[in-house]
Formats: sequence, structure tokens, C-alpha cells
Amino acid sequence: MSQPTIESILNEKRQFPPSEEFSKNARIKSLEEYQALYDQAAANPEQFWEQLAEKELHWFKKWDKVLDWQPPNAKWFVGGQMNISYNCLDRHLTTHRKNKAALIWEGEPGDSRTLTYAQLHREVCQMANVLKDMGVKKGDRVGIYMPMIPEAAVAMLACARIGAAHTVIFGGFSAESLKDRLVDAQAKLVITADGGWRKESIVALKEQVDKALELGASSVEHVLVVKRTGQEIAMTPDRDQWWHELQPTASANCPAEPMDSEDLLFILYTSGTTGKPKGVVHTTAGYNLYTHVTLQWTFDLQETDVYWCTADVGWITGHSYIVYGPLSNGATTVMYEGAPRPSNPGCFWDVIEKYGVTIFYTAPTAIRSFIKMGDQHPNARDLSSLRLLGTVGEPINPEAWIWYAHVIGGDRCPIVDTWWQTETGGFMITPLPGAIATKPGSATRPFPGILAEIVDLDGSPVPANEGGYLVIKHPWPGMMRTVYGDPDRFRRTYWEHIAPKDGHYLYFAGDGARCDEDGYFWVMGRVDDVINVSGHRLGTMEIESALVSHESVAEAAVVGKPDEVRGEAIVAFLSLENGYEPSPELEKALKQHVVNEIGALARPTEIRFTEDLPKTRSGKIMRRLLRNLAAGEEIAGDTSTLQDRSVLDKLRSGG
Repeated sequence: MSQPTIESILNEKRQFPPSEEFSKNARIKSLEEYQALYDQAAANPEQFWEQLAEKELHWFKKWDKVLDWQPPNAKWFVGGQMNISYNCLDRHLTTHRKNKAALIWEGEPGDSRTLTYAQLHREVCQMANVLKDMGVKKGDRVGIYMPMIPEAAVAMLACARIGAAHTVIFGGFSAESLKDRLVDAQAKLVITADGGWRKESIVALKEQVDKALELGASSVEHVLVVKRTGQEIAMTPDRDQWWHELQPTASANCPAEPMDSEDLLFILYTSGTTGKPKGVVHTTAGYNLYTHVTLQWTFDLQETDVYWCTADVGWITGHSYIVYGPLSNGATTVMYEGAPRPSNPGCFWDVIEKYGVTIFYTAPTAIRSFIKMGDQHPNARDLSSLRLLGTVGEPINPEAWIWYAHVIGGDRCPIVDTWWQTETGGFMITPLPGAIATKPGSATRPFPGILAEIVDLDGSPVPANEGGYLVIKHPWPGMMRTVYGDPDRFRRTYWEHIAPKDGHYLYFAGDGARCDEDGYFWVMGRVDDVINVSGHRLGTMEIESALVSHESVAEAAVVGKPDEVRGEAIVAFLSLENGYEPSPELEKALKQHVVNEIGALARPTEIRFTEDLPKTRSGKIMRRLLRNLAAGEEIAGDTSTLQDRSVLDKLRSGG
């Protein structure tokens, strides 16, 4: 595999059109068809979404008004009534999908389970009745702190069925972080498990819940516990109850509660650079429609697909594209409890081979770790069932994109590189794989109905290939509605950074990007991931891509640190490929490699070698913490999403 130069990364000319066969069978078959949809949506967004809402979803009561837009507050399908659990389950039971596999689950120790739509519907109804028996009512909030097991999806759908909002809290969070989220949401009940498998060890989830309640989550009245790992745990009388004792005896008859379009569906907390995490609010109908349509078109979803997103349900990707989007479409969705590790580096490829996965959706950080583990692992498995690949989480460097396409996709699978956020609810910029030729490293074009633009701080569009701020100019159904309990923070965080243009408010959530002459968007990461060296602005992604294109580098994170002369100096944190060791000679060679690829201006002042980089549990590199380290500062802000604190401790100690 040839190494791309930084010139090709910044001005990527390689294009990979879909094959004639793929396009012929695709839902959206050509660029002309995409453009017609995009133009139709841009000309009349409300009519575009209204037609899809009528065609794609079941409603108990039709809406009175499609959109009520009082910037920055949007209400979609005002006056309508529906239930997302009904759309994910009940409506499939009168079709051929009744006995189709809805959820395929593979457990970490090797156990597995498949639930048909009829079986999943029964379990959700039973759990919904259990929740009602425990005093949960419409409008209450329920905390879900679970491993990646089917009961997590059942719990989410059961809450939605009775009109209780869930807040799913990733099972790796500490008791303190758990407590903060439960307190902010004023959760009435917590659903958890005795423990969860994490690689070779057990994560003691119930123990963390007990600690969180001791720390002050006083709104919680009951704890419902799934027996997963079987270790001894403390059960508090009158408060704690076992899932397996209550669910089997509960009635399987639980009609779905009619929900107003704008009723609260869930709160999902994202970490902020300062202060407490933000409770992102998503409501019922617009979110249901948006996740349904974006999944269907972006992944060209077909009735026979076996779809696997490797995220955790504790993140928005798991909400939108493991649970709600796939099930609303009547798809077969795979859920995996495990993770690649030294003792089983090929486990992802085993799952694809075992279940005949056709669509595979994972993160660039995972792809780079697969490269480091070696081609021998995927090469030893039959991956011929795959027909489409996707990436999510952060921009993917072209070298990793090419490896993914070649080694995993066998040069036959289109790659959908999706840009979106917790706040957007679903995909915003992405290829439609039968219609749009892809460019390695580009998320390509906006989804129909998304009016995206690159602007300066005054809200004025910037020329092609010039960096700026990525904004959305018109509301869309899946957008967040507010920050839970803090509407002022919602306005300040997302709507006040860029000046309103011609009276139009512009949504901005912090990413910088450029748009090339073909209308393709290149997301360069957070705008605070830009280094100003002697008045020249360098995107950290540019320098990272140059470093990763060297054969010795597995992963790179580049940050700036204050410099009296240049304004900022460039510091690179690198993990090396197997077979390479840190040395002064390698450091010198890597600095020169960046000079050769970009120019002397981009030469790192300092390179720090590390076995791993600090990442969130969803796989994003926490560059904010690396900036603190590079500057010799105390770690600031929220670190509750940090996956492995020892990585940070080693970097801090110089180890």
C-alpha cells in the first residue's frame, strides 16, 4: 500500500465511485438522484420532511404544523402523537418481519442470543409493566447503567413505551460521574447489572451504583439489577430488585403510550471542556424520523442486511444506530459485548464471519488499532459477506481509509465516512453509497435536508478550499432541543459563536472544515485543534496525517503549546507500530518527515512517545488533556469520559 503525501491529503483528488452493480441495486442510485433530493429539500425543507414522516412512520395522530421555529428553539410535527417503541416493534408484527431476527447479541465470554421482533416486543412489554409496577410514570427519568447486553436495549425501549425518558450512562463511568448525571436528570430509578465483562475482567457496575447513591443521588427510589456476571453483590432491601425475578411473571400486554411529538425521549450527557457535563435533550418524533431515514439512505439498508455498529449504547451512536434507527427500519442489528484485545485481536472479524455481517460501522481509532495488530487477523477470516463499511467519531486519515477499503472491504465495499454529533441526533454529512463517489478523508456531501456551509466568524461564506467554521443554516428534525435544565447554556454553546446572517441563526458545535471545488466537505476536527505558528494556522489533522504516513507511527495526536516567539509550538504525541522503539534517531527522522510532507513551518518542536493516547470511551483522542500536558498545566475540565486513566498518569510522569 503506497503512502499518501500530505499534498494529496489536503487536496485529495482520488475518487472511488460506487460500482455499477452497487448503484443499480441501491436505494439512491446516482448523483443526479441525490442532487434532485437535495434540491427538493433545500427548496422546501418542511415539505420534504413532512412527506417522509407520512411515508416512513406510524402516527397515532397527525401533526397540525410541521415546524415551529423560534430561534434557537425548534418544534417538529407540532400536535402529532406517536411512540418510538411502537415504530420499532409493534408495526413489524403484522408483516413478514414478525419472526425476523431483530437483535443478534454476542457476549464477551462467548455466549450469544438472538431475539426476533416478536420476542423483543414481548420482553419490552414485560419490562414496561415492571417499570410501571415500580412506580415509573410518563415524564419520569430512568437511569440505565448497563453492559452491552440485550437488556440494555430492552430497557431503553421499555422506557420509551411508557413515556419515561431514559438517560443511558456508559458502564465505564465512575460512581462520581454516575451520581452527577443521575442528580442532574433527577432519575427515579436506575437499571443496572451485577457486573459487565470488559475484555478479561469484570466491571462491578452494581457496586458503582451503590456508591453513586451514597454520594447523593437521592432522587433514586429503586434499583433494578440484571444478573450478568454472577458475582456476589449487596442488595438493599425494599430498594434493589432482580430483573430475572420480575420480568418473567409480568404481563406481555402493554399498549404503547401515545407521546406528543415534542415529548422528552432521552437525555444523553456529553462532557464539556469546563463545568458539568451537558444533558443533550432529544424528543420523540423528529428524532425517530431522522434516525430512521438517515440510516436507511446512508447505509443503503436492504431487507436482508445484517447490520453491525460497534459502538456502545451509552453513546449517541448506540442510541441512533444500534437501537432506534435499525429497529424502526425493521433491520437485523448486531450488538457485541466484547472488544479487540491482545488475547483475541481478531474478535471483530470472528463476529462478521459468524453472523454474515453485511454492513460494518466503526471508528477511525479502532481502524488504526486494527492496522497495528496486523493484516493476518482479518485475512484469516471470511469477510466476503460485507458489502458496505462506515466510519464515525472523528476525521479518518486517508491511509487508514485506504487500508479499511482494501483489507476489510476487499476493494468492493463503499465507505460512508459520517460526520455528525450527539447534538445532531444523526448523520449530517455523509456519502449516499450508491450515488456519491468517495474521497479518502472526506465526509463528502450533506444529507438531503441539511443546509451546511463553511463560514467565517461573521457568518459569511468562505471560498472553496479555505478553512472556516462548519455551520447548519436551517433546523432539521433530529436536532437537540436544549440542554436539560439549562436553556441559556444551550443558546450560548451552540448559537452565539457565529453572528446570525441576514437574520438567520447558524448552528455551530465547534468543528472546523473546508469545502472543496466539488462541494465535498473535509472536517478537520474541533476548531480548538488549530495551531497558530508565527501567524500561520495549521490544522492538527494535517500534521497528524503526515506523521501517520510514516511507517513507524501507528497513531498521532498533535497539539499546540504556548511559545513566546512563535505564539505556539507544535507538540506531537505518538504511539509506534510493533517492531519500532523510541529513539533520538527516530524522533529526528519523524520531524524531517513532517518537513518533507508539509514544510519547515510544521516541524514539531517536541515529540513524545507513548504506548497509548488518552481517549474517551467512544474512542476519541482527548487532545484537550494533551494540551494541558504539553503546556505543563494541571489537567482542567471534565475527565469522566476518559477510558484509561493510567495512560494519562504515565504521560504526566514521563513514563
